[in-house]
Amino acid sequence: MKTTFVATALCTAALALAASASTAADLSAQQVLDKNAAARGGLGAWRAVQSLTMSGEMDVGGKTDAKVPYTMELKRPHMRRLELHFGNDTSVQTFDGKQGWKYRPYLGRTEAEPLTTAELASEQAADDLDGALIDAERKGTKVELVGMDKVEGKDAYKLRLTKAGGASRSVWVDAASFLEVKIDGEPRKLDGRAHKVSVYYRDYKTVNGLNIPHTLETAVDGVAQTRKIVVKSVTVNPKLDDARFGKPASSTHAPAAPAAGSKPPGA
Repeated sequence: MKTTFVATALCTAALALAASASTAADLSAQQVLDKNAAARGGLGAWRAVQSLTMSGEMDVGGKTDAKVPYTMELKRPHMRRLELHFGNDTSVQTFDGKQGWKYRPYLGRTEAEPLTTAELASEQAADDLDGALIDAERKGTKVELVGMDKVEGKDAYKLRLTKAGGASRSVWVDAASFLEVKIDGEPRKLDGRAHKVSVYYRDYKTVNGLNIPHTLETAVDGVAQTRKIVVKSVTVNPKLDDARFGKPASSTHAPAAPAAGSKPPGA
């Protein structure tokens, strides 16, 4: 009797696991996208976001493995401004949706310069402020469900995203939380060859009803050391003039955008 009970219990557990795996595998790409949008705060909430300002610290490497404060400003449609604060100097890179510039006083450059062809292509390929998956097909991105995969020991849906121009990459969505946990980054050229780059999304926090990762860790194949970007403050829908995304003024100590009303994430 005892043996029969144990066998029945094991059989029931096995069937439950099989059913769970089948349910996970049976989700379509669109269902994964819908669940991801809901987990991130909802399509309506993200569509209402016209601008974001984030600030914190990022690794810049070097012999001392330095970290520098940064401020990132994002505005629809596809505008961005990044400031890196090196002591008394502020480096600025801007993109207005078509053209981009960089101002690097810490290198002794006194004038803003146009982005290189490669830098401009990188800006043009970058995700909008709501990320790669929110409204993906509305943006012209084809989304396919490749299957289930493991990311740091946890089940995840692997999605393949293909943009209208043909460029493709993969995104992994956690099977429990339905939040992005990994995405292919832009390959890095080292030693004359391209190395695969993976970006891990961690430490999600809710800001104004939106679920936003507050740690992004970049790993390059063949390189032991990773690089982190830590978000310490987020402001949703700050007033950002379009002029901030144009050619930076050629002066040091460029002030960051006012963050009136900003507060630490999760506050």
